[in-house]
Amino acid sequence: MPIDRPKPKTGADKARLVKRRKPRRRAKAALSRPVRVRRAPDTAALKHHDTSFRLLFDSNPVPMIVCAQDTERIVAINDAAVAHYGYSRDDFEKLRISDIQAFEQLPPWHGDHSADERAARTWKHVRADGSLIDVAIYARLLTFDDRAAVLLALMDITERKRAEARLAFLAQHDALTGLPNRPLLHQRLDGLLAQTRRGGDKVAVLVLDLDNFKTINDTFGHAVGDRLLKAVARRLRSSLREEDAVARLGSDEFAVVQANVARPEDVALLARRLIETLGGPYMLDGHTIVSSASIGIAVAPGDGDDAEKLLKNADMALSRAKSEAPGTFSFFEAEMDAQAQARRRIETDLRAAIERDVLQPFYQPLIDLRGGRITGFETLVRWPDPVRGMIPPGEFIPVAEETGLIHAIGSLILRRACMDAAQWPDDVRVAVNLSPLQFRIGNLLAVVMDALKTSGLPARRLELEITETLLLDRSDHVLATLHALRALGVRISMDDFGTGYSSLSYLRSFPFDKIKIDQSFVRDLGSNHDAQAIVRSIISLGVGLGITITAEGVETEAELNCLRAEGCHEGQGYLFSRARPQAEIMQLLQAQHKALIARVA
Repeated sequence: MPIDRPKPKTGADKARLVKRRKPRRRAKAALSRPVRVRRAPDTAALKHHDTSFRLLFDSNPVPMIVCAQDTERIVAINDAAVAHYGYSRDDFEKLRISDIQAFEQLPPWHGDHSADERAARTWKHVRADGSLIDVAIYARLLTFDDRAAVLLALMDITERKRAEARLAFLAQHDALTGLPNRPLLHQRLDGLLAQTRRGGDKVAVLVLDLDNFKTINDTFGHAVGDRLLKAVARRLRSSLREEDAVARLGSDEFAVVQANVARPEDVALLARRLIETLGGPYMLDGHTIVSSASIGIAVAPGDGDDAEKLLKNADMALSRAKSEAPGTFSFFEAEMDAQAQARRRIETDLRAAIERDVLQPFYQPLIDLRGGRITGFETLVRWPDPVRGMIPPGEFIPVAEETGLIHAIGSLILRRACMDAAQWPDDVRVAVNLSPLQFRIGNLLAVVMDALKTSGLPARRLELEITETLLLDRSDHVLATLHALRALGVRISMDDFGTGYSSLSYLRSFPFDKIKIDQSFVRDLGSNHDAQAIVRSIISLGVGLGITITAEGVETEAELNCLRAEGCHEGQGYLFSRARPQAEIMQLLQAQHKALIARVA
């Protein structure tokens, strides 16, 4: 339908147009301006529009529709709209704009809104195949076929909306399991607590994790571990009521919120059911996986009146369950919080003590049971405090291992012990205990070499004591480090022998220089025939392998006589001496030296 052709412009007219020409505005702004399109009275087809309109409409890659403003009927569409919506041109021209709108009845140009306000909305449209798409609509008023009309540019933003929805979901949910994450759990739990304060009901928080997840990950790989976590999430969902909630807090730790709790027995019943449900076998990638779960429980309002405190207290209860009886559940108790506070205080004070170099090495003598001579000293760390006195190692060493401070303590005590031992007679050795955690960083060999170089102590006079737990994983790195230390000339001793599960097999994996019999076998040795048989076997084994045997915890003459009779090489314990500071050790060594001189004389 051709439109009236404008009359040719004179040179003056063109000059005025050039003078008044302004920069183009953005497409959205241009579409918002009312424009009048005049039509020739003898034409009815859009194909005869002038070139500018055809470029804007027919050839535009953006779907466009022209609607009659009064009847809302679609009177023209471009090729892009036909292709995108799937309707034929004939079908399109039988529809109103409301027919392709999924929910809205009013047209996009309805109401007194600016173009920006209208464009900010997202409209749901229906394609010919029934699928829904999200569109942003830009409208422009015009005159079409001598009637008021609206030109609509339709921008499909379906994928963008999906991406936005996905990002919004991931902000509050775990990407692996689809469960709510910690922030969303906090939000829901705080809302539930606000309701219960008014109604007087109780809410329980159950924090649980898998007891052997790391082993499963290491054995079968992370892909199987991820599938296990998904399976756990499915089992948790199926075990809960609609009003309960479940979330993944991280790694293999999950949380369950039980609403409308009438009595503690209801929470215990749920905990037992969850443990039983999660403890069943899983078939994953052809593997049968069995994993038990431990649960910690906190109940509001008694154990806390906000989400953060409830989760913290439930987590403390979980720690107790895992340490005392994995595969069970534990309710939070007030004393747990007191213990946690004490632990945090020890950690803070221990960091300060390390920075101020307060920790000191004390030394307990190792005695040759045949001649009574001091052959060496075991280094024991001591922490003097001006208020609490001497803090026992049993209080701060576990905290140091949990927090990683054991690396700083180990390096400090090793260096100090080597410096002190360098002042002792040349035939007296110093023994230093190593934590299994000190092997994980990978710099233990360098730390030992630096301590020997700085102090000038010969490597043969240093003895490093390790426990059987270090060899449980039979790590190539651990064995390589031990062999490298021994190649330096350092002696390696197995501490607490007999308390592990595979003590004899460890003797095959590494040639130890010394075995220390755990004090549990030495206690009451004179009257305990079973202990005598065990000690006799260990001593016989050591003699056969050419390994020095040291008995720990010797406290009575009867124990000493029995050890001598069995042929034990060394003894250590309060019967001989408690651990002493360096100044007193020097006095002991001087006294021994004088006694030897007097004996020779």
